[in-house]
Amino acid sequence: MSAFGRRGGSGGSGIKPAFGVAKPMKGPGGPATLPSESPAALGGEQFPPIDTMDFTSEEIVPGGNDRSDAMSRLADRMAAASDAPVSRNEGFEASIHRIKEQVLPRLLERVDPEAAATLSKDELAEEFRPIIGEVLAELKINLNRREQFALEKVLVDELLGLGPLEELLNDPEISDIMVNGPNQTFVEKRGKLQVANIQFRDEEHLFQIAQRIVNKVGRRIDQTTPLADARLQDGSRVNVIVPPLSLRGTAISIRKFSEKPITVDMMKNFGSMSDKMATCLKIAGASRFNIIISGGTGSGKTTMLNALSKLIDPGERVITIEDAAELRLQQPHWLPLETRPPNLEGQGAITIRDLVINALRMRPDRIILGEIRGSECFDLLAAMNTGHDGSMATLHSNSPREGLARMENMVMMSDIKVPKEAISRQIADSVDLIVQVKRLRDGSRRTTNITEVIGMEGDVIVTQELFKFEYLDETADGKIIGEYRSMGLRPYTLEKAKQFGFDQPYLEACL
Repeated sequence: MSAFGRRGGSGGSGIKPAFGVAKPMKGPGGPATLPSESPAALGGEQFPPIDTMDFTSEEIVPGGNDRSDAMSRLADRMAAASDAPVSRNEGFEASIHRIKEQVLPRLLERVDPEAAATLSKDELAEEFRPIIGEVLAELKINLNRREQFALEKVLVDELLGLGPLEELLNDPEISDIMVNGPNQTFVEKRGKLQVANIQFRDEEHLFQIAQRIVNKVGRRIDQTTPLADARLQDGSRVNVIVPPLSLRGTAISIRKFSEKPITVDMMKNFGSMSDKMATCLKIAGASRFNIIISGGTGSGKTTMLNALSKLIDPGERVITIEDAAELRLQQPHWLPLETRPPNLEGQGAITIRDLVINALRMRPDRIILGEIRGSECFDLLAAMNTGHDGSMATLHSNSPREGLARMENMVMMSDIKVPKEAISRQIADSVDLIVQVKRLRDGSRRTTNITEVIGMEGDVIVTQELFKFEYLDETADGKIIGEYRSMGLRPYTLEKAKQFGFDQPYLEACL
């Protein structure tokens, strides 16, 4: 038996080659003979014998990546040390923080905390400057101007701000901050996680900063209420969880938002969507389509919702409803509403559904939900179907079809007793467009699907895809290469766009 599964001698045995080779390879001198002892038995010099080929180094997997390279990366990952990385201050910052630990106790002896709380950061820095000089003289520490300025900033952040977190919050490249106890902090930069060079004194120090965050929005965090959602002054979303639920100490997760609001055009320039997709979404926002934005955690759903809200007519009354207010609309007639957690007795909670029902009595033109999680889905669908065109919401889902299934499930899991077929029909009648966003493994955020909801066919919701992102390849440094493709279909929602005079550009964008 030869290496290609053919028996030596005559080729007319009728046995199918095991490797799918229908005929012997022809070399320069005509048909190749296949004596078992000849190296040319495998098709002349075109193919070396299989037993001499090193598949661990030569085999190429589809997509152009070297299989051995991929497997070696996997082996390196498995062999990597399992020790958790620890955040550390290094260099200049470390020396300033060491001095801060000596200065802070003496500074607090000379400062009235209540009076300091009434001052702004700049005013407090001015008041601190001579006192810090006195303390440094007592401790016999000599600092140059740069070091003294840095020390003042660190001390003011400690007393009025969020301590070590201030440095990370002021970095525009950081989009997420994840504190896993006092000794470990991670940040996300350009979609990739890395350890931050900050450290808290101890668990008590970190817990005080967590309390400072939640107290500013009228919430509490302690052992009886170990979970809290809050927000910072700039609208950044914060989640805090403390022991005994968190085993490594107080954990703080902050989702930052850029100071400059991101628009659809900016997302197009970032490569998050194509020019035609941007045009389609602009028209959908301006033509009062009912839009559901679907995606996973950290995929950019809220950013997309903020971007689409820029297309709302300034004359419309918009009400936003969220668990922790993070949407930042630019419209003049915008009223944000926020839920309320229960008190210590478990009473007094105001849910998203309560706010949606109440919002219907407030004469809104559009209702925007930060996220659909439960029974409020039915009330939002009812609002979309009863004169509140242009309403929007986000939900967690991996695809447009899964998003529709999740909406059905959320209504069915509530106390609303409605047949599944009626729920599906309500969704089909209410929702116009589903925008799917995704964070790819290279850290980039892309709009992967724009899908229309057409109607019902039997008991199934019918959709059609207008745009799709297709993966093509990957560069050597891990950057994903893909193409945004228009499906070339006539949009079902064209009539709705025509009412606002956008039918021609909408049709041209989709075809």
